Amino acid sequence: MSALLLGLLAALCWGIHDLSVRYISQSVSIVASLMTVLVVGAILQLGLLVTWGHFAPMPGHAVFYAIAAGGFYLLAGLSMFAAFHRGPVRLVAPVVASYPVLSISVAIWRGSTVSIWQWLAVIAIGVGVSIVAAKSDDTDTSYPATGPTIALSMLAAAGFAASFALGQYATELSDEFNVSLIGRVTAISALLAITLVSRRSMWPGVKALPLLCVMGVLDAIAILSVVAAGGLPNAQYASVAASVFGLLTVVLAWAILKERMANSQWLGCIVAFAGIGYLAFSA
Repeated sequence: MSALLLGLLAALCWGIHDLSVRYISQSVSIVASLMTVLVVGAILQLGLLVTWGHFAPMPGHAVFYAIAAGGFYLLAGLSMFAAFHRGPVRLVAPVVASYPVLSISVAIWRGSTVSIWQWLAVIAIGVGVSIVAAKSDDTDTSYPATGPTIALSMLAAAGFAASFALGQYATELSDEFNVSLIGRVTAISALLAITLVSRRSMWPGVKALPLLCVMGVLDAIAILSVVAAGGLPNAQYASVAASVFGLLTVVLAWAILKERMANSQWLGCIVAFAGIGYLAFSA
């Protein structure tokens, strides 16, 4: 399977996952939700490792990058859950999915040449997100101030960009099953420490447990797909293509959660994801 197809598989999984986040975040705490998702995903990844992978020694650099990837993924997850708890999908999803902009910025910093079309794509993403954000309060539903919501969404985007890059780099040095499992165990350990310090409950409740288990499976498949691309040509295609999950999330929220979408907001989403799509094929 190509890196691009792995990215699209991840996008499908995360699109459904993030719609569920918006629903579950209204009744279950962020810590309890994320802990359940991470633990269920770790169990699935451990099963895949036993079945298809192998427990092989990992180089020190690979272990370091896998741990760092897990830390950034936890940061992204906490920020995204908090953002979805505060704001509508149509605002949060496009901002979170704009992390390809960071990929272009890193490429520039490392000396790569960026074409005028890639610059225009970056600008298009910013314009599209701005349109959605500017119109986000024009509904019958009241939401908290958009500033903190956008900030949390941007923090999630930065965390995902760093996590994907580090995870793929670790996969170049080791097996993707080992890398993804180490990253998830790192995230679970850090979240457990946060939970113990804050004395928050990790139990989401019986009613929410089935949906959270499904979310954990979807999340595990998605992150494994992106990390597995690290050993393939054009690995960046996976992480960038996966960003189109936001478009699916917005459409599902409109169709299922009945979140209203003005014509200008649809235009903003189309512009933003057109830019993301271009970056996916030109990165």
